[in-house]
Amino acid sequence: VPAAAAAPRWEPQPVRYRELQSERSEVSVSRLLEETALGRPGQEDSGCGQLLWVGEPVVFGRADSIAGKYGVWMKDPEPVPPFSRDNTWRVDTVGTEVRQLFQYEEAEQLARGYPAKVHILPRPLESTGAVIYRGGLFFQPRHSRSVARYDLRGETITAEREIPGAGYHGQYPYSWGGYTDIDLAVDEMGLWVIYSTEKARGAIVLSKLDPETLEIRRTWETNIRKRGVANSFLICGTLYTVSSYSAPNATINFAYDTATGTSRALSIPFENRFRYLSMLDYNPAERQLFAWDSFNMVTYPVRLSRP
Repeated sequence: VPAAAAAPRWEPQPVRYRELQSERSEVSVSRLLEETALGRPGQEDSGCGQLLWVGEPVVFGRADSIAGKYGVWMKDPEPVPPFSRDNTWRVDTVGTEVRQLFQYEEAEQLARGYPAKVHILPRPLESTGAVIYRGGLFFQPRHSRSVARYDLRGETITAEREIPGAGYHGQYPYSWGGYTDIDLAVDEMGLWVIYSTEKARGAIVLSKLDPETLEIRRTWETNIRKRGVANSFLICGTLYTVSSYSAPNATINFAYDTATGTSRALSIPFENRFRYLSMLDYNPAERQLFAWDSFNMVTYPVRLSRP
């Protein structure tokens, strides 16, 4: 695999990257799986499984300024008091000094546009890779290869750790650009960081993090080129990637299973309704994907196979 070329600087106008082309199988395969394996009572509580189907996006809110063309919104799947699963969080990420974390009592309040509180982060945030988990905002501080934990109760940074060798600020972004070199994710297994390194030559590297200390517990190197996919997320310890950030009829095109260390090609339909996907994360408590698609905050229902 050739070494990755130096990335062009990202400006507010989108930078165009060549996207990975993958073969598609017939859509009817995933629909057949959906109808036969999933249409049973109690599926939502059946535990972990493989992703088989992603539904149509549901719009929860829309950003009202250019600062919200790209962003991240989330709920905590394992909240700590005084917060609950109803609390919703949002960061508009266009700008050079992104420090505002908006707190809402519930998603409906987000839709109306009136936050209950605005947190001012001690460090500016880079891009759209942040997540909320166990009472903390985990994010990449700007111009660094580090990950930090901001405590939502104490309103201070309680941990910060460098990800060894991780590319940052435009070295190994997703295909849409946006300095998306370091992406955090949460699933049933815990907290993850998705990135790449010079050693990996631009392939996705995946590390499991301790949510308190941010120490790396284990690392996997995949064979999926990070610049060749639009975004990624984890469900039940498996990394899934999206083929395009702008094509209306994109697909979930690859999966990498950390349990077996193997990847496989997929073709699960995925709709980019507003044609500019800048953030995509899974929430294991909600069993939904949360996404930011050109000013719009949306969710996608998912269906998993039986464990």
